[in-house]
Amino acid sequence: MATNLVNLETVGKVYGTRALLDGISLGVSEGDRIGVVGRNGDGKTTLIRMLAKLEEPDRGRVTHSGGLRLGVLTQHDSLDPTATVRHEVIGDLADHEWAGNAKVRDVLTGLFGGLDLPGFPQGLDTVIGPLSGGERRRIALAKLLIGEPGLIVLDEPTNHLDVEGISWLASHLRARRSALVVVTHDRWFLDQVCTRMWDVQRGQVHEYEGGYSDYVFARAERERIAATEETKRQNLMRKELAWLRRGAPARTSKPRFRIEAANALIADVPPPRDSAELMKFANSRLGKTVFDLEDVTVQAGPKTLLKHLTWQLGPGDRIGLVGVNGAGKTSLLRAMEQAARTDGEVQPAAGRVVVGKTVRLAYLSQEVAEVEPTWRVLEAVERVRQRVDLGNGREMTASQLCEKFGFTKEKQWTPVGDLSGGERRRLQILRLLMDEPNVLFLDEPTNDLDIETLTQLEDVLDSWPGSLVVISHDRYFIERTTDRVQALLGDTTLRMLPRGIEEYLERRRRMQAAAVAAPAASAASSASSASSASPGGAAGGEQDRPREKSAGESRAAQKELQRIERRLGKINEQETTLHAQIAEHATNFERVAELDGRLRELSGERDELESRWLELAEDA
Repeated sequence: MATNLVNLETVGKVYGTRALLDGISLGVSEGDRIGVVGRNGDGKTTLIRMLAKLEEPDRGRVTHSGGLRLGVLTQHDSLDPTATVRHEVIGDLADHEWAGNAKVRDVLTGLFGGLDLPGFPQGLDTVIGPLSGGERRRIALAKLLIGEPGLIVLDEPTNHLDVEGISWLASHLRARRSALVVVTHDRWFLDQVCTRMWDVQRGQVHEYEGGYSDYVFARAERERIAATEETKRQNLMRKELAWLRRGAPARTSKPRFRIEAANALIADVPPPRDSAELMKFANSRLGKTVFDLEDVTVQAGPKTLLKHLTWQLGPGDRIGLVGVNGAGKTSLLRAMEQAARTDGEVQPAAGRVVVGKTVRLAYLSQEVAEVEPTWRVLEAVERVRQRVDLGNGREMTASQLCEKFGFTKEKQWTPVGDLSGGERRRLQILRLLMDEPNVLFLDEPTNDLDIETLTQLEDVLDSWPGSLVVISHDRYFIERTTDRVQALLGDTTLRMLPRGIEEYLERRRRMQAAAVAAPAASAASSASSASSASPGGAAGGEQDRPREKSAGESRAAQKELQRIERRLGKINEQETTLHAQIAEHATNFERVAELDGRLRELSGERDELESRWLELAEDA
């Protein structure tokens, strides 16, 4: 039987006149992996701070088992600003001691990209004081993971980590024996790591078995049973549940309750997006041209981020943009935004960005736009527009959209200056949507948003007819809101990834393995050349060297890549239509056979195109 590590007995916490947590009794045992979710301000951080004895409850008690070693990552680190990274993370261990420890090597490589900490000015000997908040947070996380705590408590550990870092952290935590309690809004991470969920709502904590997917199923079932009228079951939870059930099997873990009830719950729920209908509406709003990039070079100061980029963002395209930090994701969007804002007068360092005449662009940057702090929330939204057309005949008033994004009637009269960081982020997104754009650039839109608000945003985007580009480290959000994933791998090119983020992670692993192997191969090659140096040998080396591609050949490969990507997009639409027709003519076997044959033809064409795309990607 698992040993109990922490007990909370009838714990309560009051702030002002509000009971944040009321009569909470919970326990954490050996081997538990608990994810904590809930709206911002409902008490998730307070709960885990009391669990870790960093904050005292107003009533009740918290007890730890004797000898419990606790590791805590809070949102504010306690690192010594005068110390070096080496001192905080590795301590007094000699180089040969920590370098010979597989766990230390794994943590440093996973969180920093290498044992020499590339990206830090002096590597391990970098002084912590001048570093950014994100860099300090990774150092604090590395220090915790290198230790041997029996219970790990993490508050938003995925903040400031990229897709690769989040993937590494998930696999690292799964492999550890330590118990875990984690607060995060990253739903993919919750699904990968957690086996139980705590849902903090209105002073209470509801427990669920399984990861995030199981939590969605169980909560939907619970609400279905408790509902007394039909309208109560027509909520956003059913829509997300439908997406989870219809998605790839690998996305969800095995449910631990009555699947039949969950299937009944979503039987009449349509897919989240009607892609064909949205594409038709987007064409009518945008025309044929949205953004065309022709042989574009993007620079940040002296550094070239992208070269000879030929790319097209068409009407209704929904693109997820991923890549290594510093590869140029934000710079690419800014170059396109500048061209749109100046009617094409401001262009990148080389090449040309063509912007459609009907484009109305809204760009959500990582910086929260300042709004007059004395304005009320509703006033700040109504100053943009009082009503908004969301497409498909859906129209909302400013007040209705505020409520959809978690601003209740009372909250709408709160001065903007009194809002939290997450609430200001929500307000920023609201103001963008109220301006009725037909092209959206979202750069890290999930920052500071809780899961419920993310679900609301996804629902709005489901019926929003326009072109969308999303930069995010939130894998779940990208998979939920976009149809295609493209990546910047740090080699000055943009690549389409037919298999999405999983393919991106595979490519990055191959690149890192090649980078590690390159010095050894180079040394071996030098030794071989030295031992067999001769005029004949030199001539042979020249003869064996592969011919470099000319700029013209690279551009031709890029153009064919674009053609293939457009065709793959059309195949996706045609397959969606064929699936709908098969369902419609389910009793007409001849018609179904005919449609199935067409579906097989499209599948074969897709395989050929994807193979050709991979060949061209190397040439380009």
